[in-house]
Amino acid sequence: MENSPYLCSGFQNRMNMKQIFMLLAAVLLTACSKDDEVKAATVQEAGKTLVVYYSYTNNCHEIVTSLTNQIQADVMRIEPADKTQKYEANNYAIGTALLNAIKANPNDAASYPAIDPVSITDLSQYQNIIIVTPLWWSQMAAIMQTYLFNYSAQMAGKNVALIVSSHSSGISGVVADAKRLVPDCTWMGDALWINASNHSNRASLIQNWLPTLNFESGTNAVKSLTPDPSRRGEGSIYTLSGKRLAQASARGIYIENGIKRIAQ
Repeated sequence: MENSPYLCSGFQNRMNMKQIFMLLAAVLLTACSKDDEVKAATVQEAGKTLVVYYSYTNNCHEIVTSLTNQIQADVMRIEPADKTQKYEANNYAIGTALLNAIKANPNDAASYPAIDPVSITDLSQYQNIIIVTPLWWSQMAAIMQTYLFNYSAQMAGKNVALIVSSHSSGISGVVADAKRLVPDCTWMGDALWINASNHSNRASLIQNWLPTLNFESGTNAVKSLTPDPSRRGEGSIYTLSGKRLAQASARGIYIENGIKRIAQ
């Protein structure tokens, strides 16, 4: 429905983290200016990123595909329990009824339409969450509202960002819904609005938007090195993106046995 008249009424190509990598490299070069000064280390990974989305007309799915081509993240799609509903039918009567039910009793779980069980129920492993949702009648799609209502408590204290897809309507109502449903998170940057006129340019819009979020890491990354003599000789190799490797076969900067290595 992201592209229907109903709507107009109202983080392999990863995220471009060149600047972050350069900063990390500079920190490592400063902290480990002599390789023999650091014999072993524990790699601490910054919080992981989860992308959670709902898509009715597939527009949000396309947005998420473009997003995850630029960042490293887990992805979860929200689905309604009743997949037979045509929310735009009868002059948008079904979709409007769902939204009106939520507005009438926003604190009552029974006001929200049922969704399928989600594949990720424990959000404790994630520090960063990106929500991608369509706009319905100037509000957040009711299906996504259900998910946020159910999991708001687990999002407390996390970094959260928002992407909204609509045909042409402004997204202020969706932003207000998001902040009402998830009041105890840290909202990062401004919501990204992708509409019918710029949907084809979504990859560049996302690329320009991601650096504005100031997530703790943007993706999984080496956050710090802590000397740990007990792990000497384990043979651990990590990239600066926090991925553990069997061997450093490509050119780049690696952390091997707690020692900075530059493969050329």
